[in-house]
Amino acid sequence: MCIAVFMWETHPLYPFVLLFNRDENHNRPTEPLIWWEGGEILGGRDGQAGGTWLASSRDGRIAFLTNFRELQSIPQAKSRGNLPVDFLKSKKKPIEFAEEVVEEVDQYNGFNLILVDIRSKSMVYLTNRPEEDGNFVTEVSPGIHVLTNANLDPPWLKARRLDRNFREALAKYGNDDELLVKEMVAGLMTDTTTDDISSLPQIYPPPPEAEHPTSAIYIDTTRSQGRYGTRYQSALTVKSDGEVCFYLRYLDKDLWKEHTVTYQIRMTTE
Repeated sequence: MCIAVFMWETHPLYPFVLLFNRDENHNRPTEPLIWWEGGEILGGRDGQAGGTWLASSRDGRIAFLTNFRELQSIPQAKSRGNLPVDFLKSKKKPIEFAEEVVEEVDQYNGFNLILVDIRSKSMVYLTNRPEEDGNFVTEVSPGIHVLTNANLDPPWLKARRLDRNFREALAKYGNDDELLVKEMVAGLMTDTTTDDISSLPQIYPPPPEAEHPTSAIYIDTTRSQGRYGTRYQSALTVKSDGEVCFYLRYLDKDLWKEHTVTYQIRMTTE
């Protein structure tokens, strides 16, 4: 499970703000936050499959991914974590990259992918589990959105709770105020509130009680494979002057650590 809330093209100082919880098995090898691809891509890296759940590039492109919760999966499917990396390396427009991926979406297990180009003010949502309208690719409208393990802006209670709390947190700041993203992560992304079992989407192997811990924004539970839950909490902000701040709070052997990288978007093509 993962959950993210993000703000797009609706704030005078910040064209983009993202808070993201990555939930994973605690024994899955991962590199927290590093520059790779010759110092062009910044993000965490999955030590098992080699991809990422969230990364950005020096030329103002961002990609983040969540899995789609479903009971069945494709054996030997392509790695979904490679999709954000492929986009950042491709230099293609978000819509161009998304339309190419559509041609092979049946080779992946369910996913949601947000593709962003800050310089062209373009954001696209790509999923291989579309809603009834059948659209695999959608231009994301300005505003506040929540992405979890269903379609964008789902009716799940945890998604509604995060949306409401994010809006309330923003209301404490003026339009000219710097956002204290570390405080926002601490206040919003550590919420352990769970929902009544009867209100859950029931997209989980039985028994129903096993789904209950995943109704929280911050997850910490134990499964047959071992401990599972929120291991990485990220905040990525982009200011109107092109400054990117990538903050990561991550769990390392039961100790929470922090790492922040700030850089300036390269606004011209070399």
